[in-house]
Amino acid sequence: MSDDTPDDPADDWSGWRAATEAALYGPDGFYRRPEGPAGHFRTSVHASPLFAGAVARLLCRVDEALGRPARLDFVDMAAGRGELAAGVLATLPADVSARTHAYAVDIAGRPPGLDHRIEWLTGPPKDVTGLLFANEWLDNVPVEVTETDSSGVPRQVLVRRDGREKLGEPVGGAEAEWLSRWWPLPAEEGLRAEIGLPRDQAWASAVATVSQGLAVAVDYAHGASTRPPFGTLTGFQEGRETAPVPDGSCDLTAHVALDACALPGGHVLTQRDALRALGITGARPALTLASTRPAEYVRALALAGEAAELTAAGGLGDFGWLLQPVGMSVGIPDGPFLWTERE
Repeated sequence: MSDDTPDDPADDWSGWRAATEAALYGPDGFYRRPEGPAGHFRTSVHASPLFAGAVARLLCRVDEALGRPARLDFVDMAAGRGELAAGVLATLPADVSARTHAYAVDIAGRPPGLDHRIEWLTGPPKDVTGLLFANEWLDNVPVEVTETDSSGVPRQVLVRRDGREKLGEPVGGAEAEWLSRWWPLPAEEGLRAEIGLPRDQAWASAVATVSQGLAVAVDYAHGASTRPPFGTLTGFQEGRETAPVPDGSCDLTAHVALDACALPGGHVLTQRDALRALGITGARPALTLASTRPAEYVRALALAGEAAELTAAGGLGDFGWLLQPVGMSVGIPDGPFLWTERE
């Protein structure tokens, strides 16, 4: 609930977009800390090397669909400490790896010990031929938060560094148009939404760097029929969900309206369906293996547990995958996804 108590002239109020930008990416921002994202929350990349293996298989499918170009690009957006890029390179077949140029894109500095084959950038390269993969990037693109007032009018939510909020001016212009199209709020006091326009723009800019291939955004998301009535803005610190306070002490994140981000030709599906199409099923090994090859059985059982976590309902399996082909098509012959062909 927003705070409508009188202002102190010394109070420093701003919209959530500016406050989040400073808290996450400012000189002392959360994402500039040496421990990186893995020090505070666990993504699919950190949950299991199976995820990097699946992305490597996807890169191979893109490579085949593009006719095996002389140079194949892999771009890891919001790379953290480069874990995904390193995992993909380690998993690729030798013939594909030899042609692959890997990029890790992040505002933080290059971590020590990272595979020398990975080029570290603060922005995506141009003219990508291959796969651009953005795992949990868009949820950290700052957005404005809006809340309906006592008359049911959506107003910008202003916030201070200590997390206290109040209502500002009515939402207008392009933000009001986005809200009306993608997240219309009933005229009922206290309803909230995150205005995803900056994410749509960020995704369009990232896709524009791909000259031929596939761009994929993976995030916790919602669609038009499942918009939460009170928004999703929250914080994470040291592995636990916490109140969203824009002081640089915690991650600030909100679910992504991936359907709004999608460009023409884009497809949205769940991580569960995507990973199953890429060979991750979570099937348990046969019990007979326990008596004949026990060590192999234990390893297979551990991998089955990791696969189950990556595809779990109510967890990582519910994440959305937005697939944006460029100069190629993504067909769906028998399954949910990931048979590709050249246009």
